[in-house]
Amino acid sequence: MEGENQTRVSRFILVGFPGSWGVRAVVFLVFLVAYLLTVAENTLIILLVQQNRPLHKPMYFFLANLSFLETWYVSVTVPKLLFGVWSVSNSISFTHCMIQLYFFIALMCTECVLLAAMAYDRYVAICRPLRYPTLMSHTLCFRLALASWAIGFGISLAKIYFISRLRFCGPNIINHFFCDISPVLSLSCVDMSTAELVDFILALVIFLVPLSITVWSYGCILATVLRMRTGKQRAFSTCASHLVVVTIFYSATIFMYARPRAIHAFHLHKVVSVFYAVVTPALNPFIYCLRNREAKEALKKLIQGPAT
Repeated sequence: MEGENQTRVSRFILVGFPGSWGVRAVVFLVFLVAYLLTVAENTLIILLVQQNRPLHKPMYFFLANLSFLETWYVSVTVPKLLFGVWSVSNSISFTHCMIQLYFFIALMCTECVLLAAMAYDRYVAICRPLRYPTLMSHTLCFRLALASWAIGFGISLAKIYFISRLRFCGPNIINHFFCDISPVLSLSCVDMSTAELVDFILALVIFLVPLSITVWSYGCILATVLRMRTGKQRAFSTCASHLVVVTIFYSATIFMYARPRAIHAFHLHKVVSVFYAVVTPALNPFIYCLRNREAKEALKKLIQGPAT
């Protein structure tokens, strides 16, 4: 075929956020602050959970996993963006593009499963409180967290295998600030129906199954809370922060990856990508800590230092 005689693309050009040097300076400063803030916040949460015995509970174990995940989540995309702001030609090799895409998808898929595990933990805590210590044992929590990482990285590997086998002949310009699925697939010069089908099926599995578990868990929680005569507000408060994070995460990801392929509003794509790839990881620690009494008390003790 004609595509076989064309030169295979070895590098892509990331458009990023073009503009004057003043605009680039503002973009650089905003993303740098967001990145440093996200890393600092999530590292702080991990330390709080590790060093405070009252936080050695399943909910905080999963929260520490989520914080560790989101630290790497922003590290996959933002450092490259920061270097690219000042680069004359913000290029990325095909291999590095596939590596970036792999880890970004893997971490996103892992978060889907991890949020479902956190929802199940809240279900057991509220709907089966007497059996909570037995059901949510350390062994089960470890297995759920391990399964989240294994499923996320396994599904991403299958996606990248089919995407990396496509031929890219040019143009090689990606109108984005990192290698994301839609912008990369749009540059393929061969039939990509198999890659798109695999991506679609695996996306359905990794989004719908955890989302179904999450919705079921909160449906049961809501039914249980409504039957309570007292303590409704406290029961809701233990789930509020997680529910907010789940809503933000799924709203952004469903908009990005469940909309028709025919829609190619890549400028809107970039704006929404900034929200779920940069803004959300920076907000999540605030959401969890500001609405959680135990986390706030642990943070206060850390700031005040050991009692004299």
